Amino acid sequence: MPAPDGDIYVSPVYLAGSTHTGDPALQPLLDQDFRLHRDDLGNVYVSSPEQHIRLGYLPEGEDSTLWKIAVHSDPFGPPRWVATFDNATPTELVAVFTTALAQDYQRGHDTYLYGNTSRATGFQPLIDAGWQTGKTPHVSVSTPPDGLAELAYANGSLDHQSELSGDGERWIAWGGRDGYGSRWWASFTTHTPAHLIAATMTALADPTPVARCESEVPNRNRGAARVTPVEPPVPTPLDVRRASAARSRSTTPRPFSASPATPAQRPGACLSLPSSRRR
Repeated sequence: MPAPDGDIYVSPVYLAGSTHTGDPALQPLLDQDFRLHRDDLGNVYVSSPEQHIRLGYLPEGEDSTLWKIAVHSDPFGPPRWVATFDNATPTELVAVFTTALAQDYQRGHDTYLYGNTSRATGFQPLIDAGWQTGKTPHVSVSTPPDGLAELAYANGSLDHQSELSGDGERWIAWGGRDGYGSRWWASFTTHTPAHLIAATMTALADPTPVARCESEVPNRNRGAARVTPVEPPVPTPLDVRRASAARSRSTTPRPFSASPATPAQRPGACLSLPSSRRR
């Protein structure tokens, strides 16, 4: 089993912070032969061959939106729906959303365009997980027992163009304690298929710990999160035999070195990270 990409486990996922890498959420679409290109700033753009699905990974964007997914019924027209995730959103949630989207695309039908948009479908995974769910004339809301995450649905009519411009959203999800870098936000416009939102909410309510580098977990969230160290892997009998054989071959003393050896960095090794990309 490969080593986890982190030195601690964190639960729930909505307090874990981002892993600051786009690969897990981009790969499901790239596996479906989506095209990828980059701009001069380092932003990444992915699109389906017929241009109905477009994704932007925007570390150098104009605001805190890191992920923007737009789906078009007409490649030359405005999007039918848009989903966004900001730069503090746990990467696992974005990856679940893009995986479900890629699965729809792979099946060859248009549920990613015209799927059911039922409010009940989006909330069901949270209800099943025991989150408290209520409704007022203006908004439906679901929150976990600790109150540190939420899914909200705006009841009533919304203007489609206002939604697309970010002036109003049908669905809003957030998690984490209040404060920049601790609380993340995601949004979904009215026509976003509810099964894609439900897949994301299933991951949001999943209590399974996720691996993180300690520096990735927002400071404000640590007191409320369950954090445990990643234990080193237990050596197998083959590992023990190899180590014993290596020691038996080491009969020549090694030369003295004035500087300590630098261990090779494995993929996903924990390094010091900057506190933020932008404010």
